[in-house]
Amino acid sequence: MDYRLQRRLAAEILGVGESRVWISPDPEVTEDIESAVTKDDVRALIARGLIKALPVKGNAHRWIKRREKRLKGHRRGPGKRKGTAFARIDPESVWVNKVRKMRAYLRWLKDHKMISTKDYRELYRLIKGNRFNSLSDLRRYMESAGIVKGGRQ
Repeated sequence: MDYRLQRRLAAEILGVGESRVWISPDPEVTEDIESAVTKDDVRALIARGLIKALPVKGNAHRWIKRREKRLKGHRRGPGKRKGTAFARIDPESVWVNKVRKMRAYLRWLKDHKMISTKDYRELYRLIKGNRFNSLSDLRRYMESAGIVKGGRQ
């Protein structure tokens, strides 16, 4: 009972994957199924109901409802959490947000003529090299180095 050819042809005809093709296990019709070697033969077997497409396996309704709730932010309270806040956040996104914030601050200072282009470049490179832990760390560094020209930081 090697139905590989019939399964492949039926999958093409029904427009589904081979794993979704159901072939009747009835021993009385095995000869009919084995003798089907053309697409027309397989179409006839489909019409007789000996071959059919199985339904798509979907997710349970409960799962879908829970997922919708979670997308809205429900079911994510402290009782559901395992691990620290930092363990739950992607380290790369933390880095990107931190660097964007510091670069935006530098750009603002440069646009308002509070730092020179040379200082801007130097600080930009230090930010890229992960010299500062946060925006406040960058400000402390600038204050101690006396980089900012005037005005409030």
